[in-house]
Amino acid sequence: MTSSNETVSREIQLAARPQGAPKDSDFTLVERQLGQPGEGEVLVRNLFLTVDPYMRGRMNDVKSYTPPFALNETMTGGAVGEVITSNADGLKAGDLVLHDAGWRTHALIPAKTARKVDLLPSISPSAYLGILGMPGLTAYAGLLEVAAFKEGDVVFVSGAAGAVGSVVGQIARLKGAGRVIGSAGSADKVAHLTEKLGFDTAFNYKDGPVSTLLKEAAPDGIDVYFDNVGGDHLEAALFAFNPFGRAALCGAISQYNATEPASAPRNLALAIGKQLTLKGFIVSSYSHLSAQFAKEVGGWIASGELHYDETVVEGIENMPGAFMGLLDGKNTGKMVVKL
Repeated sequence: MTSSNETVSREIQLAARPQGAPKDSDFTLVERQLGQPGEGEVLVRNLFLTVDPYMRGRMNDVKSYTPPFALNETMTGGAVGEVITSNADGLKAGDLVLHDAGWRTHALIPAKTARKVDLLPSISPSAYLGILGMPGLTAYAGLLEVAAFKEGDVVFVSGAAGAVGSVVGQIARLKGAGRVIGSAGSADKVAHLTEKLGFDTAFNYKDGPVSTLLKEAAPDGIDVYFDNVGGDHLEAALFAFNPFGRAALCGAISQYNATEPASAPRNLALAIGKQLTLKGFIVSSYSHLSAQFAKEVGGWIASGELHYDETVVEGIENMPGAFMGLLDGKNTGKMVVKL
């Protein structure tokens, strides 16, 4: 809501730190009046907001690679929006910008924290929160640099129908993988992976022990594992690895709501005899790949060789529900909130 002198922003704040799975009462919707931009600032009307699994860790008051959300303050996260008013060089009204002041309808931010984006033809602005943004770069850097993918590798991706996993599998295919295997949480998602995204095979991890399902999908073992899930998936990958296998440890969504320490993997000693490389990573450490990523992935999108999906939830009031749905696997591809 905007008047000539002030803008009312509707924002989601963290009301309580979740114990286990987040619930509606952990969030609150507030309204806040924003003034006009000061020197070097811009006022942005957000168009799309992102919810991402890493945000669950920021809801805990623990030291990590990124500071926790403060109680009773508006949360932050990726957003793409339109500049309404600018008091800064380099940005003008109507420009599309990517920034980190999400979980709100409007943002008054320093221009230096916003990056102007130029839309590719036939691409939604939301793509800069997914395939052309942080999740896409995570997939690209994690597979090609962290896991040191090489042509002919057999690649296993957990959480393969999500924003990151779906891109990992497709890049592996485009780069000449010997076989691409994915896990997902429903029969529909499994069919999506094999029929639309080009995975060689996929399985529903709810159909039985993951180690058994993976052995059936990869009878000759795997060379690369891209881990979005952790727990029993990582344990299964350790059993399935061929000598000198490499794992890119991106996430462990199976453990984010856990109230007790996870027991798996119980077979970590296999990493010794198989001489495995298990490497955790944070995408911000791979920003040097951004230009290469944008050129190569942008080209694949333009040519139709790389497909991306979005699950779109509308309305700022539904953002907590979108986040909780993400943790429950209710998305195919990137989960975004449209304002």
